[in-house]
Amino acid sequence: MKNLGSLIGFFSFLFLLNTSSIAKDYVVSSAIEINILKLAPGDTVILKQGDWKDQKIVFKGKGTEKQPIYLLSSTASSITLSGNSSLKIEGEWLVVDGLAFSDGYSDKEDVIVFTKNTSNSRLTNSSILNYNHPDKSIDYKWISLNGTNNRVDHCSLKGKTHQGTTLVVWLSEKPNYHQIDHNYFGPRPPLGVNGGETIRIGTSQWSMYDSNTKVEYNIFDKCDGEAEIISIKSGYNQINNNLFYECDGTVTFRHGNNSEVANNYFIGNGKKGTGGIRIIGENQSVHDNYLQGLTGTGLRAAISVMNGLKGPKLNEYFAVKNASIKNNVIVNCVEAFAIGAGKNSTRVVPPTNLTVSNNYIIKPKILWNLEDQPLKLTVSNNYVKGAELIDGFTQMFEEFVTTKENLTKEKSKQDAPFWLNESIGPKLIKNKFQVIVR
Repeated sequence: MKNLGSLIGFFSFLFLLNTSSIAKDYVVSSAIEINILKLAPGDTVILKQGDWKDQKIVFKGKGTEKQPIYLLSSTASSITLSGNSSLKIEGEWLVVDGLAFSDGYSDKEDVIVFTKNTSNSRLTNSSILNYNHPDKSIDYKWISLNGTNNRVDHCSLKGKTHQGTTLVVWLSEKPNYHQIDHNYFGPRPPLGVNGGETIRIGTSQWSMYDSNTKVEYNIFDKCDGEAEIISIKSGYNQINNNLFYECDGTVTFRHGNNSEVANNYFIGNGKKGTGGIRIIGENQSVHDNYLQGLTGTGLRAAISVMNGLKGPKLNEYFAVKNASIKNNVIVNCVEAFAIGAGKNSTRVVPPTNLTVSNNYIIKPKILWNLEDQPLKLTVSNNYVKGAELIDGFTQMFEEFVTTKENLTKEKSKQDAPFWLNESIGPKLIKNKFQVIVR
């Protein structure tokens, strides 16, 4: 009997152990109910349809890779948070899916924050629409990414009019390996002052640290906030397979080294101020991009390589060294290349060891604007049509055709642009780029 009692006790312990680990669903109607929860791996928090005005949600917990913790909308459409609402994500393996912020603004804090203690967490299928303070000088970010290995995907961020970057990646001593993908960044009007970037990866003070952030398969539609659409201020980042459509500005290697901008589309359609890629710093790689109809010159040329300062401070312009510009296609742009761009009484250090090769340029107004002579310049195997030839450029013989997407591509390389095959933005928000760009 004694053994039987011990056996019963043992199985009772196993039963309690198993039942205590069963995932739970919590249906909630306010931030207060969420904030007091003690969430465990596999739990799901479901936001009930109702009034979610002035709600400051703190979504906190530690899930696992196999059992994340979820914060979800209870309906097929997103739950809308309005007024002075915000969301803080803190923990591990957390997933937020199906929220929308609109009809309100923040007084000071950023709208959605991944905290410094957050890792392997995700914001998806969500949106922030016109969430603007009436005073445009009030600075808050719509999304702040801290921590490590976090992801923002399939979201829509549209209509920011006040001070502050739309999405910021904040750095620490170690690389953070964030991923920003399949999002729709909708129109942002000119801010008129600095601080209107759509994405910024790092800060001047942290620019010599590495981020290893990937920005890919996003659409940037008329993001005109300031001269830098994406401002790279850290090392080892990848800006790949994005569309920049009629954006008044450039993708800028502002600070830091060893980053890559590749396989992107820049479509200007003749809009004033539209630019391509601006290079500053060391070991930057620009390759396999498509740039069409851009009107910018100098610092906003299709590809602009800047001069630097002697002994620059962290927030100033570092010299370009070892930049590689290869396999890009530049079509009907006002100025294809600006070399030594921005040269003035202080920016006197020209690019060093610059390689420009295997690029295709069609009908530029200005092919090569040499503002300063680089040291150790290699220009080779470039092909041009509709402009006077210079050293390193030969007549183009490859046959290019206009595709149904109104892009000029080699006849043998008419692959469809990514936005026709990838799902961009939230499930229920359609945008014009899910059809042919005209």
